[in-house]
Amino acid sequence: MKRLSLILTLVFCCTVSYAQAIDVHPKAPSVPEYVDFAGDRITFDRDDLYERMDRELMTFTYMHTTSSLMLKRSVRYFSQVVPILKERGIPEDLKYLMVIESNLDPKAVSVSGAAGLWQFTKATARQYGLEVTEEVDERYNIEKETIAACKYLKEAYNKYHDWMTVAASYNAGQGGISRRLQDQKEESALDLYLPEETSRYMFRVLTAKLFMEHPERFGYDITGSELYSYRKPAKVVTVTGPIPSLVEFAKNNGVSYAALKRANLWLRGDKLTNSGGKAYQIIIPALR
Repeated sequence: MKRLSLILTLVFCCTVSYAQAIDVHPKAPSVPEYVDFAGDRITFDRDDLYERMDRELMTFTYMHTTSSLMLKRSVRYFSQVVPILKERGIPEDLKYLMVIESNLDPKAVSVSGAAGLWQFTKATARQYGLEVTEEVDERYNIEKETIAACKYLKEAYNKYHDWMTVAASYNAGQGGISRRLQDQKEESALDLYLPEETSRYMFRVLTAKLFMEHPERFGYDITGSELYSYRKPAKVVTVTGPIPSLVEFAKNNGVSYAALKRANLWLRGDKLTNSGGKAYQIIIPALR
């Protein structure tokens, strides 16, 4: 009888714990009437628009680790990227493309070889003025890659005059979106029949905006010291010649090689040949 009583007690406790877990589990927010994005109002008054938005709201709510990390990283990277967007006339909301592209991981590399926060392929990076070699890959330079992204976004907007269509083109390419707009006789990518990835992409961008602005609605409580801060560099050193050893360069500037590499992900090797005498700006990070 004692053994049976113990088993029943354990079953009861487990049932209560499970019920409590269900009770406190965050519920995905409801689809809003609209989302204002880059000066445009996106409504969800059509069944397919509603359901596509609903799916992404649930995804952000329940992919806990990824969503938490994106939220923690947001202050660090938005503080570097937003001023560049504003300076070049790109609406601040376009920063959410970067969230979807890389989950705000500057080291991110896709299966197709796209890299950095904005996920440029090598060919596209070079097309928009970034250097990509064995020693230097400016897709990992936050400032330069963001400037390149601004060039793309402005070019696409001049073509489409619609920021959601620009967002779709960032995922599928301008050629693919332009062809579908023409073939399907539509003016906005929101009205196109698209491959699943691009179809979801636009709504993931909209959901990223809602999530970053109101994480509590998704069941996330990450604030203050839990957010990863951005530390301004201790200094920036301009070099116009070779650096035979980045290890020695780091030591001579009072930081470790590891700290130097983390602050300058675009330096891909342990030296900088720089036979052309190009000017590079190397961040010397501020350490706590």
